[in-house]
Parts: sequence; structure tokens; C-alpha cells
Amino acid sequence: MADRTWQGASTGTGLLDTPTLSPADRLAHETASYRRSTPPAPKPARRILERFSAGAPRGQWPAESYAAEQRRNGVPARVVMDLASDSFLVIVEGAS
Repeated sequence: MADRTWQGASTGTGLLDTPTLSPADRLAHETASYRRSTPPAPKPARRILERFSAGAPRGQWPAESYAAEQRRNGVPARVVMDLASDSFLVIVEGAS
């Protein structure tokens, strides 16, 4: 049976040995393996102009019509879905 140990430095305890790491390699491995947690990105400020029920017979059309009217008036409105309240929101981003 052929020797299946790793080439190079090993602990010498069996066929499935892993090579030993130098202190620098071990530090690089531990640094790369560390799970980093970053804080969530801040949500942009939004102002809700109007709410429309998602269960309405016309669906999102009333919200889209209202947003289009606001855009014609120079307000950068857009429609988003709020799943928690099951409604369409007409919002302006970056407003407080």
C-alpha cells in the first residue's frame, strides 16, 4: 500500500495527517477564518406620503397613479410594498 501522507511537514500520526502550519501560516489562517460581523447599513430616511391597501380591487394602480401625480408636481415619489401591513406605500427617499 502506498504512503498517502501529505508531502512536507506532518505530525506523523497516520494516513490522514494534515501538515503542520508555521506560526505565520497559523495566524493567517485564523485571521482569514474569523467571521466578521459588520453593523447593518443605515436605512435611508423615507417620508410616507400615502398608504394604499394591497387588498383593493385595483391592486397597486391607485398607488402608482398617486406617485405619478406627485412626480408630475416635482416630488420624486415611488411605490414600495410594506409586507407587514399588506399595503402599498408612496414614499420619498431622503426626506425626513
